[in-house]
Amino acid sequence: MLLHGPPGHPVHPPLTDVAIGAYTVAVALGILGALGVSEDAMGKAMWLALLVGLAGGVLAALTGLAELLRIERGTDTYKTGVLHGAMMAAGTVLFVLAAFLQYDGFHDGRVTTGGLVLTLLGYVALGVGGFLGGSLVFRHGMRVEKSEP
Repeated sequence: MLLHGPPGHPVHPPLTDVAIGAYTVAVALGILGALGVSEDAMGKAMWLALLVGLAGGVLAALTGLAELLRIERGTDTYKTGVLHGAMMAAGTVLFVLAAFLQYDGFHDGRVTTGGLVLTLLGYVALGVGGFLGGSLVFRHGMRVEKSEP
């Protein structure tokens, strides 16, 4: 129950909000810094936001994997879940690489080109993965409980 949550209230979706929010902040800070808006502060804060996103992403990934393991193999829902997980894993790899490249920017007070590019690519993967995750709920009805009239 800890990794899944009670019926109708899965733990996975709210945990994804931590990562999505932090990555959104990292993108905004990176763009602002690259445009010259207080680049010193933006470069430092961007790296910290990436770390928060990665930490939140670990919790989201653990609960997402727990959900995936409950789906019957071979079904369309399972296939969509695997694609969702793969896109989120690809995005996470991009964000890890972005944090690695932005680390120098954290110390130097700048937004690195590599850090920004990989953050933007990670954000695209995050969007595609999120679309697939939404499909699991809204198209496949995963973890949706019928309400009583």
